[in-house]
Amino acid sequence: MAIVINGSGTVTGLSVGGLPDGTVDSGTIATGTIVDADVANVAASKLTGALPAISGASLTNLPSKGKNMVINGAMNVAQRGTSKTGYTAGGYYTCDRWKHDKDGSTGTYTMTQEADAPVGFKNSLKVNCTTAGSSGDYDAIHNKIEAQDLSHLAYGTSSAKSITLSFWVKVSQTGTMQFNLLHYADAGTRQISYLYTINTADTWEKKTITFAGDTVRANDDDNTQGFILEWFLNSYGGRTGSSVLTSWGSYTNAARFEGATIQIGDSTSDTWQITGVQLEVGDTATDFEHRSYGEELALCQRYYYLHATKEGGAHPIGSAAFQTANFADFNIHFPTSMRTNPSLEYVSGTDYYSVYANNQLDHFSTFAFRNSSPNGAQIYTNGGMEQNIPQGVAGIAYTRNDNAFMAFTAEL
Repeated sequence: MAIVINGSGTVTGLSVGGLPDGTVDSGTIATGTIVDADVANVAASKLTGALPAISGASLTNLPSKGKNMVINGAMNVAQRGTSKTGYTAGGYYTCDRWKHDKDGSTGTYTMTQEADAPVGFKNSLKVNCTTAGSSGDYDAIHNKIEAQDLSHLAYGTSSAKSITLSFWVKVSQTGTMQFNLLHYADAGTRQISYLYTINTADTWEKKTITFAGDTVRANDDDNTQGFILEWFLNSYGGRTGSSVLTSWGSYTNAARFEGATIQIGDSTSDTWQITGVQLEVGDTATDFEHRSYGEELALCQRYYYLHATKEGGAHPIGSAAFQTANFADFNIHFPTSMRTNPSLEYVSGTDYYSVYANNQLDHFSTFAFRNSSPNGAQIYTNGGMEQNIPQGVAGIAYTRNDNAFMAFTAEL
């Protein structure tokens, strides 16, 4: 079907969706105006020739690159591994950018990257209580966003923009849980909260929350934390006693778990899973922005970079230069600029690492920092070598043991 306007007529309420090639072609629309059109799923290649103005058009299903402020919201990147069992302290354990922030007495957990997700997703982050908690102030899942990545929100001005959070969640209980958005602003931390409902146990449910912009406090324009997205799981004290902050106010510990009826960690049957997390400008949740694995990995490596493991075989650590006998320096270049000068993470053990130099193979167990920058690091072997490789010799170091690894962290 073709619609032809000969002259200056007006077509209103036109719905153009999924049209085949040639339906809209040069000359079929002359000088008319299409008003309030719903133009969906029409690729630019389908439209040829000069078209008149389209007023009030609603363009849907079009991609919007870079709209999601959350890194690794689909839980696809897990540089640290896919499972961490039996932990009581808080930390980053599996999926990159996702931290379990908790008191030690709020329970023992296993965290996993699961191949269980709603349609359109592949992975999720799951926490499972393995020993019930008995005390402790806080138990929450965090995702942090760098302050300088929030400048476009115009916080602290009358033009502060609304933002919408959407996510899929699967919980072993029904009831209400509390989400807190913490804004680390230039003159004190701010907070706004929302209670979301779990309607059916052990079932994926999508939740959408819209927050008004914070007109009172501007964010710091630097590489420190700007937002903490906080899904609170449990508290045995210190995080209740105040009303839920449903509008922006000063950060209040007693308001972070005030309205929840679900407590994850009271029982070994408690589980909580999440995926498909998106935070975007506006008051409407749009389709999740799927980034390629390579794009997501590069974003994650700004905060954590796994440089070498033994997985899949020996992995090179770097070129070695012996500054003195038995003490070798290694230069390492990061694939992307890290948030700040990183700290070194590795596991030590007898003969975990090797260096080949001067036609000799030697082993060592520990490292130490010499210096680092956001773009690279220089580390050195801290003794323990046996072959007496002389000063000035060059070589290469690599992992030797299956448990060996080297990583750099600059987490918020």
